[in-house]
Amino acid sequence: MCRVLNIPRSLVYYKRKIRVCNTKLENAIISIFRESKNNIIDEILETFEIQRSLSKKGCPYDNAVAEAGYKIIKTEFAFNRIFNSLEELKLELRSYVLWYNNKRIHSSLNYMTPVEYRLANMTE
Repeated sequence: MCRVLNIPRSLVYYKRKIRVCNTKLENAIISIFRESKNNIIDEILETFEIQRSLSKKGCPYDNAVAEAGYKIIKTEFAFNRIFNSLEELKLELRSYVLWYNNKRIHSSLNYMTPVEYRLANMTE
């Protein structure tokens, strides 16, 4: 108890815990990307004889770019949203990814969208 303010110390030092996504949402997002990308990625890796490298379990720093992307999806796309079905989530997520790649500018990409940056830096 804080004697000066006459209130419990827990009110003064209260820090709200924010739960960005629930497990079902996280699993749905992961499954969407696995469904659509895994076969394509496997074919590309095989074609160019590239060995797949996966991060160690519990070590997000091995794949910081993917982790940053996942964080953006959770904080910008999913935070405080309720999806009534998995289909609604899939449609909204696909729409968000299109917007993110084609409309959202990034300071790290010289204030261009990812698509603009890629086109500007393509070598012929």
